[in-house]
Amino acid sequence: MFWLRIRPVLLAAQTQPPLRQLEKTVSSSSGGNAPISVRLQNVTNELRQIQDSLASEKELDPRILIDFRDAVNRVRNTAWGMEQYANSKTAETDPNAVLTALAGERVRVAYQLCKHVQADLANPEIQFQKGRLLHLRDATQELALQLGEVVGK
Repeated sequence: MFWLRIRPVLLAAQTQPPLRQLEKTVSSSSGGNAPISVRLQNVTNELRQIQDSLASEKELDPRILIDFRDAVNRVRNTAWGMEQYANSKTAETDPNAVLTALAGERVRVAYQLCKHVQADLANPEIQFQKGRLLHLRDATQELALQLGEVVGK
């Protein structure tokens, strides 16, 4: 699944304060960094080719399409957030508004992911490792407690 590939990035981002991590990402991806520019152009070209292939493909697994769309949406939203953050620094406006928008997007993605996991759990063809399910259960219980404090029980 595509979302599994970004997990290390998300964990790394959690170890630094949000603004510092965002600043680091903006500075490393701004104009003078040729490798990321080249990579972005290559990915853009590949996405155009994929778009052409998708239009002509007859049989696609809907689950793979959903994973692909989710991954593309995450990249698109991250790029938007980076652009907004860079613009806020240039315009000398409060970057916390961008962080708030990104946090809202993470909540939306988490909701979608929960629904996908629920569907996977209901699918008898999918075999899970019990240890991973236990970790997920623990994390969701902790999250439920925090959500209760924020939105009320």
